[in-house]
Amino acid sequence: MPLLKRKPFSLAEPPKDLEPNELVYQVRFTKEIFRDYQDYLNHINLYRRRVWVCKVTGKTSLTYEEALVSEKKAVEKVQQFPKELMAPALHVIQYSMLSLKDLADTIAEKLQKRLFVGAELYGRKENGLFPCKILKVLEEAPERILYEVAWLDKNKKVMESSSVNGEDLLQRKLPFSRAVLKSFIRESTCRSAPWVLHDKLARRHGISTDLPEELRSQVFFKDGQVVCYKKRRKNEEDRKSGMEMKKESGENKRRRFDGTVMKTKKEDDQPVEEPIKYPIDDLLVQPGPDDPVFTDHPSPSRDFNVPMDCVGNLLMVWDFCSSFSGLLHLWPFSLEDFENAICHKDGSPVLLVESHSALLRLLIKDDGEYLLAVQKRNRKLKITMINWTEYLCDFLEMTKLPELCTCMATIKRGHYGLLDAHAKLGILRELVDQVLQADIFKEKLDEVIEQRQELGATRRGEALEEARKKREEKEQLKAEFGANGATDQQCVESKGVAANDKHSKQNGHAEKRRNGEVLSSHQGKASRNCESKLMITTSKKKAKRENSDVDLPSDKGKDSSRKEGLEILKDDKREATKKRSKEQRKEYYEREMEKRVIRTNPLGRDRFYNRYWWFRRDGRIFFESSDSKEWGYYSSKEELDALMGSLNIKGERERELKKHLEKFFSRICAELQKRSKDMAHKIALEEAVLRRSTRVRAPPRQNPAKSFLRYVNKWKED
Repeated sequence: MPLLKRKPFSLAEPPKDLEPNELVYQVRFTKEIFRDYQDYLNHINLYRRRVWVCKVTGKTSLTYEEALVSEKKAVEKVQQFPKELMAPALHVIQYSMLSLKDLADTIAEKLQKRLFVGAELYGRKENGLFPCKILKVLEEAPERILYEVAWLDKNKKVMESSSVNGEDLLQRKLPFSRAVLKSFIRESTCRSAPWVLHDKLARRHGISTDLPEELRSQVFFKDGQVVCYKKRRKNEEDRKSGMEMKKESGENKRRRFDGTVMKTKKEDDQPVEEPIKYPIDDLLVQPGPDDPVFTDHPSPSRDFNVPMDCVGNLLMVWDFCSSFSGLLHLWPFSLEDFENAICHKDGSPVLLVESHSALLRLLIKDDGEYLLAVQKRNRKLKITMINWTEYLCDFLEMTKLPELCTCMATIKRGHYGLLDAHAKLGILRELVDQVLQADIFKEKLDEVIEQRQELGATRRGEALEEARKKREEKEQLKAEFGANGATDQQCVESKGVAANDKHSKQNGHAEKRRNGEVLSSHQGKASRNCESKLMITTSKKKAKRENSDVDLPSDKGKDSSRKEGLEILKDDKREATKKRSKEQRKEYYEREMEKRVIRTNPLGRDRFYNRYWWFRRDGRIFFESSDSKEWGYYSSKEELDALMGSLNIKGERERELKKHLEKFFSRICAELQKRSKDMAHKIALEEAVLRRSTRVRAPPRQNPAKSFLRYVNKWKED
């Protein structure tokens, strides 16, 4: 069993008087049963903390379940320990006071010389060492042991057998590792220092359980367990002084360094609970006194035109067609237009016809199973607005899915629009699944991955180059500062000496003494003058260095020098415009990465395992329930703020969700505002269409709600 703080941990006993139909809470990996949900949560929280130790391997910082798995794997390795060596190893382990490492070294050293039947080792033969295997012991005497061995080749196959003296056999390597030996020691003992074997194991191998004479003064038996003697106080005075100190300090209190009193136990003598290290599982988070007031998650909008169980397929097909529109040669369309086209019953909208045709064309290019099915029908490899249903029926026949094959009769009669949303989205989903398995799509995906890797490598290279330049500039500044400091000091010393000499000549060495040091009266002024002169000279030198390539203007060539100066300024401006700032480069790389999208991942999950999606081409945040049966969306900044305000960062899932929402907050807000403006504009146009007077002869405005009927595929292949 795993150890808690390196001590055995006893599991909770099942409650008494359990009824057969009583509802209880059970821990999956310990099989513990609880009636109270709070007790169940407390144990689950304890088992999920990384405070457990594997008893066999000694690994620390594990959860309870990880420690169980580690023990199981270690026990499997321990079973590989040779049975012939168990008894001698256990004799060394019993009541040993050595550390684990020293004990393992001692056992390995003793077992190195011990030979047993079945051991593979090396034997001397014809003035050489050859691999062999002990078959049986022929003669065993105090002075001589004779073994029958089988000589092995490189493939460990028996070539011949012979008798060999024990002195001619060498065991270079033990048949087990030190890690297995340490695990064997831990598994065989119930305590350490001294190491004590399990009673059943000791009896099985005939090992005595009596304490040796040298340990009887250190340990004793109590309730069948070996217990060390506690260190007693030297005399009664120490006891009395200790009792007095205990009374003064208080039984349940201790003083801090600042003099304040801090309780170590509660008034009812219960230990103070340790603080919880966040984040933890969201369902285990309890409201704290310092926590802000968390509101419930805002209810999302659910006004979809398609049935609720079709929303997942709708989003998947639309996101795929939008993400890989270049490969499909399909002009991107909005989610609203796609949803309206799916629900349209009067005929086949061009948007859906082009979507089906683009997917079918890609399957034909793949030279796969679908191409063979089309060639059997002797069809031309060109899909048009007229014959696209024939190719679609060929695809449905190839899939042999009963729920899709039932739609073939309706499609052949030319009534594709009469199919319900389930059938239309089911066909499109199956088409997308087939495209994902196509070789041509996989090749394109590999290219996109390579491009993303190249962009990442370029971005990392630029970051490293920028860091290198910063380091060089920093080192250069340090070197210049050190050189300037040295010259300043020399100048100050020289000026000070000169001033002292001059002053001493005029005033007879008038000096002041402060704290035992001799200071010149003009030393401060001289240093300041020297510093100012140095600043002027260094600035002049820098100006000369910068203008060293440009010749000084002469009286004859003033115009030419001005032109050269203007050209230099123009070149500098051009270089400045070419260089992009760090933020601009970062935005550039992000845009390029988004162009080479591979898949769309959810932003995260809340405490109830509900997923949240954000599609960059739509702007809304979509809500998906944990069982994928309920869908919704948030379409305003106020709803986004309410959602972020309801997330508790003490939980693991909501912490990650809030992190991603904060990362894309500005972009999501921009998309939501853009969407709200577009919706307001569409509503205004619809109202304008309804209010149009019959007396106005201007051409009627187009209804934005039917924009999907005006879709044109601008990327269509000829």
